[in-house]
Amino acid sequence: MTPLVCAGRRGKVKAMSVELNIMFGGEAGQGLQSVGFILARAFARGGYHVFADQDYESRIRGGHSFFRVRASDVPVAAVLEPLDFLVALNRETIDLHRGELGPDGVIIFDGDQIANVEGEKLFAVPLTKLAENAGGKVMANTVALGAALGLVGYGPEILNQILRETFAGNVGESNVKAAAAGYDYAKQNFTGKIPPGKGNLKPVSDVKRMLLTGTDAISLGAIAAGCKFMAGYPMTPTTPIIEYLASKAKEFGLVVVQAEDEISAINMAVGAAYTGVRAMTATSGSGFCLMVEGICLAGITETPVVVVLGQRPGPAVGLPTRTAQEELEFAIHAGSGEFPRAVLAPTTIEDSFWLTVKAFNLAEKYQTPVILLTDHHLATSYATVPPFDLAKVTIDRGVLFPDQAGAKPEEYKRHKVTESGISPRAFPGQSTALVVTDSDAHDEAGHLIEDAATRSAQVEKRQRKMDGLKKEIAPPQLYGPEKADITLIGWGSTRGAIQEAVDILHNDGASVNSIHFADVWPFPAEAAAAVLAGARKTYVIENNITGQLAHLIRAETGRKVDGRILKYDGRPFTPANIADRVRKGEVSPW
Repeated sequence: MTPLVCAGRRGKVKAMSVELNIMFGGEAGQGLQSVGFILARAFARGGYHVFADQDYESRIRGGHSFFRVRASDVPVAAVLEPLDFLVALNRETIDLHRGELGPDGVIIFDGDQIANVEGEKLFAVPLTKLAENAGGKVMANTVALGAALGLVGYGPEILNQILRETFAGNVGESNVKAAAAGYDYAKQNFTGKIPPGKGNLKPVSDVKRMLLTGTDAISLGAIAAGCKFMAGYPMTPTTPIIEYLASKAKEFGLVVVQAEDEISAINMAVGAAYTGVRAMTATSGSGFCLMVEGICLAGITETPVVVVLGQRPGPAVGLPTRTAQEELEFAIHAGSGEFPRAVLAPTTIEDSFWLTVKAFNLAEKYQTPVILLTDHHLATSYATVPPFDLAKVTIDRGVLFPDQAGAKPEEYKRHKVTESGISPRAFPGQSTALVVTDSDAHDEAGHLIEDAATRSAQVEKRQRKMDGLKKEIAPPQLYGPEKADITLIGWGSTRGAIQEAVDILHNDGASVNSIHFADVWPFPAEAAAAVLAGARKTYVIENNITGQLAHLIRAETGRKVDGRILKYDGRPFTPANIADRVRKGEVSPW
């Protein structure tokens, strides 16, 4: 199995003409998500590539939150350091983030509301006063948005269009007026220095791209794959999947159920899949714990179901609105007994769509659970992606028991022993098949058994599915030269940060590449070993403290990585942080 060569930014970093990084910070309830998303849309509509992430506390009001938008004329897939502009809607934002500004960065704040702010790089704007003049102080965030675009010279036409689309009628016009007040104030009153190359920005192209989160992409992938039933219990970061699919239920013939808990959700999904519809559920770590018995039920009854597991820091409730990669080994091994499953970990927003389609196909083809392992960072971040080519979506329902004239229902065996381990699948109510199965050990016909030989035959039958699943698993994505002195290794959402770290180190003159895993189970050991064999030094980069991918690599290939660069504070990696730790050889002691 040959690693996939991944195209990207490599070699383009020095030629980049535009790179802008803006953060809005304040309290929950101050409209940070609204203005951040509007800003991201404004740049996306102007042809820029955008990556935006958000950080918020587990509360409705108060606490510190921020929304960070990165715009560039080349593809971007990670957060950036340092900041060009910090828009502070409260004093705490200045105190927490002013150290993240670049040498010429600027802080925009409400000089009437935030007093005694000392230092350089400050631009006081009467946000509240201008908002009141425009129709209400609640629009102070929109005034700040206008001021930020005024500083970079990005004309207000696109912004006004988006504001009118977002807020209907008089509310939209009031927001247009508020944004104009901030824009004009910045143009007329700012006398400081704009970061080099950040002023007088213009739309760069008319290329149309979508601006999606990871959960948006998973939801769209489920619809494209023909999902018709979704049950879930709200839990960050996968709640938006329930919300999105519910909003599209009538349009696409979906049934979406908010269950009373995660146990009910998984069992509803398994029940729906048993009847023949494509079904899924979504949760995070604590909810997945409750779902394990239901996943085992799917395993022994050979019922296809897709489970989205959105990781966040644990254990227990942990940090419910932060990110982590702490459940790789849990997803692979969760359950009583042994049964086959696939685990896929999307690496980008676009990847989230296509791996969701693949998850549904694998689940039905191999009649087994498939776990889609994402995390809070990928689930809630926005990125610009090209429209998905739906002509490339294929539906593979696997081996189905046909409705053949003259067939006798009593002759059908739901768990028939086959060379591939896959039994022809029939659905309850089918005239030619009587479908019987059970959560206890059973024979080919689905009836309970106790004898050793039959039990062994069924275990071996199910396990043979792994031979087929292994052939479906894509190799890791290779970025950079085939051979390098240093190889960075990651999985899931760290791909963008790792690949940009490769670019940074490459520009320093280092010999470096990376491999990244999206299909993580069954593990593509042969392809991984082939790349690692050519590396002088290897670093695994993960958002956990135990180096779970490093464990998996050693278990499956026998190769021990040279170092682990680990981060477990609930925040995502940045390219600069990874590159700096590689330069220093700063590895985790764990």
